[in-house]
Amino acid sequence: MSPVKLEKQGVIGLGDAAASFGFTDEQLLFRDTVLEFARRDLAAASEDPEAPFSHELWRRCAEFGLQGLPVPEEYGGSAAAASTIMLALEALGYGCRDNGLLFSLNAQMWACEEPIVRFGSDEQKRRFLPALCVGSLIAAHAMSEPGSGSDAFALATTAERTSGGFRLSGSKTFVTNAPVADLFVVFARTKPEGGFGGVSAFLVERETEGLVVGKLMHKMGLTSSPMSELFFDGCDVSDDQLLGREGAGMAVFTKSMTMERSCILASAVGAMQRQLETCLDYARSRRQFGQPIGAFQAVSHRLVDMKLRVETARLMLYRLAWLLDADRPVDAEAALTKLYISEAYVASSLDALQLHGGSGYLVEVGLERELRDAIGSRLYSGTSEIQRNLVARAMGLTGLSVNHPSRD
Repeated sequence: MSPVKLEKQGVIGLGDAAASFGFTDEQLLFRDTVLEFARRDLAAASEDPEAPFSHELWRRCAEFGLQGLPVPEEYGGSAAAASTIMLALEALGYGCRDNGLLFSLNAQMWACEEPIVRFGSDEQKRRFLPALCVGSLIAAHAMSEPGSGSDAFALATTAERTSGGFRLSGSKTFVTNAPVADLFVVFARTKPEGGFGGVSAFLVERETEGLVVGKLMHKMGLTSSPMSELFFDGCDVSDDQLLGREGAGMAVFTKSMTMERSCILASAVGAMQRQLETCLDYARSRRQFGQPIGAFQAVSHRLVDMKLRVETARLMLYRLAWLLDADRPVDAEAALTKLYISEAYVASSLDALQLHGGSGYLVEVGLERELRDAIGSRLYSGTSEIQRNLVARAMGLTGLSVNHPSRD
């Protein structure tokens, strides 16, 4: 099926991007299949803007194979290329309005599965990855703390050496998926003197004595993605729960955050495309002063700006996917892409609401929900300010003291 035919069918338009980045027929067909899945199995079940996390929707996603996209086939995944995953996530954002569900999926894939794939022992991979792929386990990433967010070197949670392993003490906050998670990727300081080699990563199961999951935290948006604090009080873990070697925690964290920044807003590009099409339909059908409101320059120019953002976001996303597939360094490109898409997503969500006037302010229309969800994209996986610092440092600018920014 050609890109032109897909466009004429009203399925996420690729235009020149498809030809430029050389997506295969198989990739486009998979993108189409994901969109059909989202519309059939996720869209109707996610109409309630205040719906909590749905284990049923999570199970459907696992049965379809979403959680297994970045996981090697030997552990139950599909080992999909980055470009294939980007297309799939874009289709999900176009066909499913439950941004919280998509956020939780991304949080598990990039901040939990990816570290286990890259740094886990054979036993850890065999034990956890198949269960994460089929949805029988849910994972959460625990780095941020009340006193350290973007300053990841300021961790207060410690992992003190014991005869059998380590004893974790401290707390974590803003832990996505924590209220429903079975497995936690936890970062703690193993060397009090600090530095890059002073942090280690651990795989901690929910029932571990000394681990307490806090109350559900209520957020402005992404309400179906649950979040809470974690508390560690005499929480003993064994040596084989180390993820990677001792002191490699920052390497684990940095690698996973690069992938998270790269992929987590692919679904936002699909959502922006859906917003644009919704607004175009409205501008053509809504009449004021005897003509469609799209005939007024104030409206048409706003729609042009929305199209410019989504097309630019898509090109940046696909270029980043191409770099990932080519195994090129992408730290700066990931930060730049995440920065642009998050800012564009908020701007287009505001434009969509404004174009609909008073009706856009109503909960039933769904645009205010999209705006609330979009605002979070400028905060998680490193704020927009942190992304700018990362890009500035890559440009060789001095006077920056940014280390390895956290997820909040």
